[in-house]
Amino acid sequence: MSVLERLSISCNRSIEGALLLLGLTMTAIVILQVFYRYALNHSLFWSEELARYLLVWLTFLGATVAYRRHMHPSVDVLFKRLGRPARRRLRVLVHLLSLLFFSILIWYGSTFAYFVRLQTTPALTLPKWLIFAIIPLSGLIFTLHALAFLSGELNPQQQDRVKP
Repeated sequence: MSVLERLSISCNRSIEGALLLLGLTMTAIVILQVFYRYALNHSLFWSEELARYLLVWLTFLGATVAYRRHMHPSVDVLFKRLGRPARRRLRVLVHLLSLLFFSILIWYGSTFAYFVRLQTTPALTLPKWLIFAIIPLSGLIFTLHALAFLSGELNPQQQDRVKP
């Protein structure tokens, strides 16, 4: 197993743990808000905003885990009809195109996070760059996974590896 592959797997495990914590936190905040609103007749002004931002982070980090696990939907009718060498070339092409998209995520996500660096959120007064930082961060994680996949495709010793 290559260094990139091990790093990708380790990063994915850490993100899965973070997703668990983010999901539990978001659930607890929403339950707390419902309890305060309906049982105590008092609303927590910050809970909806925090739950929304946690959901954004959950979505982007969850997409990286799905990418690592090859769980994104795909149409592979033509792919299955190709021969083994053509399939390999197509997988390499897909990983290269994915790297291009992930670099766009990193570049424009960083640019936008920098653009909103002086703004704060209404209820929590968090810096907005903190919320939007997930875009380039997820792009970096996607890039790590794509490079691991690409190295596995280009390295003949790992061509028939078992996917975790």
